[in-house]
Parts: sequence; C-alpha cells; structure tokens
Amino acid sequence: SARESGASAILGTGRTASSETAALINGTFGHSLDYDDVLSMMPAHPIAVILSALLASMNGAPVSGKAFIEAYIIGVEIGGKLGVGMTNDHYQRGYHATGTLALFSGLASLCKLYKLDAATIQQAMGIAGSMASGLRRNFGTMTKPLHTGLAARSALTAFRLAQAGFTAAPDIMEAKAGFFSTYGTADSNPDITASGLGKPFVISDPGIAIKKFPCCYATHRGMDGVLTLRERLGFDADSVEKVICRMPPGGMHVLIYPRPVTGLEGKFSMPYAVAAAVLDGKFSLWSFSDEAVRRPEIAALYDKVDTHETPACRGDDPNFDKKSSGSRGFVEVEVKLKDGRRDQIRIDVPPGHPSRALTWDELHDKFLDCAKQAPRISTAAAEAAFADIKNLQAVADINTIVGRLH
Repeated sequence: SARESGASAILGTGRTASSETAALINGTFGHSLDYDDVLSMMPAHPIAVILSALLASMNGAPVSGKAFIEAYIIGVEIGGKLGVGMTNDHYQRGYHATGTLALFSGLASLCKLYKLDAATIQQAMGIAGSMASGLRRNFGTMTKPLHTGLAARSALTAFRLAQAGFTAAPDIMEAKAGFFSTYGTADSNPDITASGLGKPFVISDPGIAIKKFPCCYATHRGMDGVLTLRERLGFDADSVEKVICRMPPGGMHVLIYPRPVTGLEGKFSMPYAVAAAVLDGKFSLWSFSDEAVRRPEIAALYDKVDTHETPACRGDDPNFDKKSSGSRGFVEVEVKLKDGRRDQIRIDVPPGHPSRALTWDELHDKFLDCAKQAPRISTAAAEAAFADIKNLQAVADINTIVGRLH
C-alpha cells in the first residue's frame, strides 16, 4: 500500500512537504500556466491532478514507468467517461470540471496503482464525492489552478481515508442526492459512464490534447489562424488594417476578459490572443505575463481586432452542443492589410489536438522552456528527465525522474 508518512517532493523547488501539501502545491503549480493537457469530453485538464496525486503518494517507494502509465490511463478513462455521462451541461452550469471531475481521475489512478479492492474503491469514491469543487467564475485568477491542487490533495486524502476504513456511501455516483443528481442536469446519466468504460479507452480514442500555447484552449484555433496568415502574408502590426476572428456559438463562453489587465486574464481573452499574435508572431510563457498584456502596442491593436461568435462557424456536427468551447464547430480568421491584400483561413482543430499532435521535437522545446523557469533544474537534468519520459515504459523507477526535476 501507499506509505502514509514521509516527505514528498515539490517539483522545481528543492523542497519537500507532507504528501497532502505536496499534492496541493504540485497540482496548483502544474496548472498555473494553463499549459498542460486538454480532454474536451470532460472538459478538463486531468494530467496535473493525476500526476500530483500519484507522485505525492509514493514517498520514495519505487514505482515503475509501466505501472505509472497504467495508473494514468485509468485516471484519464474515469474522468473522460464521467464527463460524457455528466454531459457538457455540468461545465456550462459553472463548474470547473478539473476540480469536480478530474478529482476522480486522480483517485482512480491511485486505486489502480495500489490495487485497491472494489469495496474500498467504492468508499473512496463516496468520500471524494463530498470533496468535488471548482467554479468557472475564478478563471483568470490564481484560484483557477488552485482547483487542480485541491483535487489532487482530495484524491489522496479520500484514498487514504478509505484505506484506513473510513466510510461513505457506496453508490455516490448514481444515488438520489448523489453526484450525478446534484452536480448534473436532467440529461446526466451514470449508466452512460458505466457502459462506456474501456469501449474504447479514452487515451486511444479520442485521445488527449497537449497544448501548444500557455493559455485557454478556446483561444488556440484563432491564435493558430493568425500565426499562419502572418507567415503566409508577411505582415506586421503596422501593416494591418483589420483582423477578424469568427468563433462558433459558445466558442467565447469562457473568454471573459475583452481587455485584460493581468497575464492571467490574458489567458482568457480572445482579443489579446489575436493582438499578441499580430504583434509578436509567436507565443511563449512571457506572452502571458502582466508586462506583455499591458504593453501600449497591444492596446493600440484592439481597435483593429474583431472577435465574435457567429452561427456560420457552427458547422454540421450533430454533437455540436455537447462539445467544449475549444472543440466545437470551427474558427475562421480573416486579415485585411493596408496595402489592399486580404486572406482568410478556417481552423477546425488546434495544434496539439490528437489529429495534429505535437512532435517530439516540439514537446522537447516546450519541456525545456518550462524547466528553465525553475532555477534549481539544470539543463542537463531537464534533458535527462525528458529522455526518461520519452522512454517511460522502460524506466525501472520514476523516482529517478522526480529526483532530476526536484
């Protein structure tokens, strides 16, 4: 079983803490850049919850890369199928599914890694059901990634309480006054979740997206479109007369900051994302700093940027209304230049989507860019860790990787 005491690593800091505190901090850090994964069927970002809960549970005990991957796959499976059963209405109501649903991803991964029996898993799920939390109104603030940390910590706490014999309702998902009836809508159905498990596994179909840009996924298609046209036409900020970004209905649902004043708000702003693409021609972690968002050159571009939803970008997808803001319909970007040239492009899926997966070279660059933000992680250590992660199935003990990134 998992060790119940000892110090757990807080990645990138050289510090350790109790398991629950490490899960909280690593989970919060892991989502704070909004640069992680996207599972649109939840819609949520389960990886930071899963990894933080698993790493905090180990306390130095050896865990093979293969066992870690298997636990991760089960965590993604449970979260994804809960999302399908709950329907997108759960998210539309105002819940942040990374806090409410990915909590069960983290818990499921722990139960898989430590081979918990079915009855104890039921108790753990029941405990976790009363811990699920997270409201979308906190998007663009520090509390959004805190949802991830709280979910990772709650997953570990629920797991350990159940191991110790703590009791809860064994039917927390399907019962009256349980999770589905309380957090869901009239269309939410736990039978859909149960019958869909492993048919096929989420990790293989539809797969999971890895972000190319460190901001809300709903902005990514528009950003990709502007960057593509910028390269195609060779324009800069001075030569632009107008940039129009047409979004599908509901595509800007979570993009609540038309004129952001902080980097965190900028991650949820379509006008800023377009303006920054026009001005800089690329995105980095710095692009979503307070300094970058507050540039006068950005403010000067806002009058040239038109971002809006339109039924024309709905497309003919019969499941349109079940899709998240960043995956429904398509996005269309049009650029008009002062010299009279104009061009437009349609983007159906963003870079990093399973059908446009990032290459290993792109993942390497992203990993190193993130690692260098932590002064305690040397380039050599980051390179060695990435090599191990790329070959994770063959790693005998992932504590080797944790040591390099600690």
